[in-house]
Amino acid sequence: MLIVLSDKSNKIAYLYLLITFTAWGSLYVVSKFVLGKVPTFTTSFIRSAIAAIVLNIALKQRKVAKISPEDYKYIFIIGFFGYFISMGTQFIGTKLTNASLASLINSMNPITITLLASLILKEKISPRNVISILVLLIGVRILIGDINDNVYIGGILFSLLSVFIWSLVSVLIRKVTRKYNPIQITAYGITMGAVFNLPVSMYEIYTTPDIEFDAGVIIATIYMGLVCTALAHLLWNKSLSMLDAGVCSLFYPIQPLVATLLGIIFLNEAINKNFIIGGLLIVGAVVFNIIGNVKRANSASR
Repeated sequence: MLIVLSDKSNKIAYLYLLITFTAWGSLYVVSKFVLGKVPTFTTSFIRSAIAAIVLNIALKQRKVAKISPEDYKYIFIIGFFGYFISMGTQFIGTKLTNASLASLINSMNPITITLLASLILKEKISPRNVISILVLLIGVRILIGDINDNVYIGGILFSLLSVFIWSLVSVLIRKVTRKYNPIQITAYGITMGAVFNLPVSMYEIYTTPDIEFDAGVIIATIYMGLVCTALAHLLWNKSLSMLDAGVCSLFYPIQPLVATLLGIIFLNEAINKNFIIGGLLIVGAVVFNIIGNVKRANSASR
């Protein structure tokens, strides 16, 4: 794998990726704060609605292909499962566990996407991928350790479910973006997600008596929509247009690192030996897997 640091465009792409994964890492800490005062799907709706408005405005500045009628089903699936179910279960997982753990689990996405792409898109899976998956499973087992708190375990399971669903959707997005602009698919998917979130949000608001929409919550929610979702997705898509996907994915470990540091500073979250050992194994497995994919892509392009 060769990364040319002297290339100005590469440096800009690395800056985009640093901002993207820092924003995604901060999302878990900010959402943990908001979810203590606002119901899950209401938070998800506001985040999606803000991001949808920004992304659709950005989309108007681009010339994109019209979605074919036979592809509407993909937009529906991406919106419903990706930006409604996956985002919702991610927030539930964060609410029931903590920002550090939820973000660390989410960083498993590159490996689960590799596995599902091999099953669904028939992409070749290498011995390196298999080793990564095994190390990942060991890391998750150590991470969970001897936890006896059913609520906490439930949060872990919701986080894992979110990863699995998002990985499935990502494989579909990979297929669809071969035909359409990635920002177009993201904008339409998030818009669809906001539509699905709306009725659930209305029910939550109607049945939850003590929702707190104070200044801190409003600012945090706007931050989630603008920075963690709209800006992060725009910069991610821009980075993918400048660098190989495998190189971009190498920045994934920044996400749990940022979430852990911010969780310790702002939420007084504690980390134990299992978290450190399991976290190192998970991050190591992700990096090992991504580097293998990059090397394989480089070999195929020669």
